Amino acid sequence: MLRVPVLSKSGKPLMPTKPSRARRWLRDGKAKVVHNNLGCFAIQLTFETGEETQPIAVGIDPGKCYSGIGVQSSLTTLWMSHLVLPFKTVKERMELRRVMRRARRGRRINRKLPYSKRCHRQKRFNNRKQAKLPPSIRANKQLELRVVKELFKLFPISAIHYELVMADVDRTSGRKSARRSVGFSPVMVGQRQMLTWLSELAPVITHQGWQRDGNGTSQLRQWLGLIKDKKNKDQQTPATHAVDGVALAAFEFIQWREWHSDNAKHGGWCGDVQITPAPFAVIRRPPISRRQLHLCVPSKGGKRRKYGGTVTRHGFRKGDKVIAEKAGKTYIGWCSGDTKTQVSVSDVNWKRLGQFTAKKVQLLQRSTGLIVVPSTGLSSLTALSGTA
Repeated sequence: MLRVPVLSKSGKPLMPTKPSRARRWLRDGKAKVVHNNLGCFAIQLTFETGEETQPIAVGIDPGKCYSGIGVQSSLTTLWMSHLVLPFKTVKERMELRRVMRRARRGRRINRKLPYSKRCHRQKRFNNRKQAKLPPSIRANKQLELRVVKELFKLFPISAIHYELVMADVDRTSGRKSARRSVGFSPVMVGQRQMLTWLSELAPVITHQGWQRDGNGTSQLRQWLGLIKDKKNKDQQTPATHAVDGVALAAFEFIQWREWHSDNAKHGGWCGDVQITPAPFAVIRRPPISRRQLHLCVPSKGGKRRKYGGTVTRHGFRKGDKVIAEKAGKTYIGWCSGDTKTQVSVSDVNWKRLGQFTAKKVQLLQRSTGLIVVPSTGLSSLTALSGTA
């Protein structure tokens, strides 16, 4: 059953309520609608009330290109999302930036001079010994952290369940010449830093999907009767990644217990949790290019054309949600660029819908750094009744 996030009069998240009760509070003037960056319908009470809460957990299933997040209580699934991570976009732009940087250095060097008299820049530091995260990995982790922080503003989350990734590339590759049993995956990079960030919000419990001792995500997901799509990971459905987020959050209410009898070892899941249909959203960052002072091809006369940045000349910012009209048709999208008289509007996948006259474009919502597309209605994770 759908639950509506509720905030206290002071803005503190309370236990979610039924839609009927939320409508009654709004009708009687006891609550008001509050907006948030995740596009969830939420209300804030206008009167003082108790602040007792029940355990609510959030599960995070990190990935390289996609991640899944689920919010679960013991009685209902509250929210789930599919994150489209900016890994490939950031990686491609960092490679392009390296090419442009090397081209600039090549243009300013006079190769007609002897090598000892050329203007080569000396290294300023040893850039081969750094402890910082790669930009593509950091962008992934920051998007996951941003969504979790927004959830903490809506739900009284008491615990975070995070899946640790241990890629075993050599064993699964089938190569006979493989010497090591430990592999590498970009998902593994930055896990320690991510756990440090999350621990500042709430207690963090880690799980490993491949474990067989009851701590694995796969075993609990199967026991709960949840359906996972392992072949089409790019599909923006709850069955690809959000299902693992919900299963991880269910660890807060389900534990694996072992016992011995008749010289035999037994085990089973203990606890009670109810998986129900819940709101589902696809979230990504608007792929806005940074402002570039130098382009790949130098401009003649030393006058560089403007490229990148978030500011337009018509009062809109790139990433703003707008509504535009053209030839009698109305389009809703996000501002992605501009010309002297027109504004470019793109869809959720950042494919341009068209260029519209600036006077026929109206602002709906300022850019929050997130593009959230909620699904219509409730999304189900299982074809069963949903009770475990």
